[in-house]
Amino acid sequence: MNVNTLGLSALIAIGLALTHLFCGKLRFTSIPRSSWLSAAGGVSVAYVFVHILPELNQHQTVLEQVKSGAIAYLEHHVYLIALLGLTVFYGLERIAKLSRQRGKGDVTSLGVFWLHIASFSIYNGLIGYLLLHREQPGIISLLLFSFAMALHFVVNDSGLREHHKHIYDRIGRFLLATAIIVGWVLGSATEIGRAAIAVLFAFLAGGVILNVLKEELPEERESRFWAFALGAGIYTAILLAL
Repeated sequence: MNVNTLGLSALIAIGLALTHLFCGKLRFTSIPRSSWLSAAGGVSVAYVFVHILPELNQHQTVLEQVKSGAIAYLEHHVYLIALLGLTVFYGLERIAKLSRQRGKGDVTSLGVFWLHIASFSIYNGLIGYLLLHREQPGIISLLLFSFAMALHFVVNDSGLREHHKHIYDRIGRFLLATAIIVGWVLGSATEIGRAAIAVLFAFLAGGVILNVLKEELPEERESRFWAFALGAGIYTAILLAL
């Protein structure tokens, strides 16, 4: 990776961290759901379906070439890794909702808060790492990935704030912002094989799909279908044009 790309990725990592720190200043409504949040979700899902999922076929070929080690057991199962990512974050969402129902003040317990923040810190760290290690290198690929992930963070931030209320603003958002920078630093200092990158991208794909759709699909959200479709359609057109 050349110096210019490394420097640009560093600036993007800082920008993504700032997204978590300051997007709470934007007053999005949860019910009815803000059109901007629905559009951001549409962009994130479009990136997964148009850019990441088609690459999973290439990732599958990479995994099939691995003949030893733990990753060898994943041969022919790259889509199961995506399913695993979706399942993990579905489980986290269910735990948070049950905790809110059982607790006081419609807020999760402290233990669930830390479980959520630890899990999403790993998730954010993964995204920070993949700023430097993607299947398709280059500045255009970096910008497309970064823009989709920035809007995805806005969606995640809204959901986490709804679950955890004030403790998320006091502690959680700072930890998630830090995780992005830590992921980038690890990515700049280490380099893993293509097979491992395939696994990480597959897991990320499943996580993004679940984290967006869990915010859009519940009937009580009163989501904005037209905004979601418009965001997905416009970003799909951009991805196909570049």
